[in-house]
Amino acid sequence: MTQYMDFEKPLAEIEGKAEELRAMARADENMDVTEEAAALDLKAQAMLEELYKSLTPWRKCQVARHPERPHCQDYIDALFTDYTPLAGDRNFADDHAVMGGLARLDDRPVMVIGHEKGNDTKSRIERNFGMARPEGYRKAIRLMDLAHRFGLPVVTLVDTPGAYPGKGAEERGQSEAIARATEKCLQIGVPLVSVVIGEGGSGGAVAFATANRVAMLEHSVYSVISPEGCASILWKDAEKMREAAEALRLTAQDLKQLGVIDRIIPEPRGGAHRDAVTSIKSVGKAIAGMLADLEGKDAAALVADRRRKFIDLGNQGLAA
Repeated sequence: MTQYMDFEKPLAEIEGKAEELRAMARADENMDVTEEAAALDLKAQAMLEELYKSLTPWRKCQVARHPERPHCQDYIDALFTDYTPLAGDRNFADDHAVMGGLARLDDRPVMVIGHEKGNDTKSRIERNFGMARPEGYRKAIRLMDLAHRFGLPVVTLVDTPGAYPGKGAEERGQSEAIARATEKCLQIGVPLVSVVIGEGGSGGAVAFATANRVAMLEHSVYSVISPEGCASILWKDAEKMREAAEALRLTAQDLKQLGVIDRIIPEPRGGAHRDAVTSIKSVGKAIAGMLADLEGKDAAALVADRRRKFIDLGNQGLAA
């Protein structure tokens, strides 16, 4: 059953009425509601098209956080073969908010690393809602080192509200772990490509997305802080998150214009959660395309390309 966001309430009513008609028809074989249900379906499709034609930044945040949106595990299951998960940071523990391991993408060996939020109450608690602790970033560093040693391209899938801000995480060096992971991204001499599949929150996202090529799904977001957090700081009122979302320029469209990302991956009408299969295929094609862009570059060229990309940030779109 589809979970609707607040701006989709009119759509929920129409789709609900169509489903009610079909349920009545299933209960009564003599009832024919084909035409009425089809008319409601057409109306719903038109409304869906209109709603998603020009989403505000805040609405994009809501779509990016939709609980039914495909998560890292879904992409790994669908796009990669021979996935062998690797666990632990060899220092403290394994962080279930970060998953990663050896795999094949179109029969090409790669290292895949990503944030996993979970898809039900139990798994969300286990995965800490995708908010990594220091050991998660140290695990990512270990996997990137391994990829560098064996010459494997690294693919990262970003989907996190941000790094976990708890007391234990701070005691174990959260900021240092994020900085080291970001530094490692800049050092490895293999292709590194990243896709923001949902939320790209603060340094917790940058630690995975300091890549040669960065892509975002059409309705994903990527920002230094959440709109609610920004509103709490600037206006002392988290309810001003809509204004904050506008000011942060966190949409894929804004970030492409500013040169922060390299490409936008289209989503199906109504967002990735309405057609996960199509969304996952689109991400797979984008990853393959980004890796192809980097084909043939040696380690020094890859490192130089990555460093230049981030040194030049902000030079594009300044007039906007």
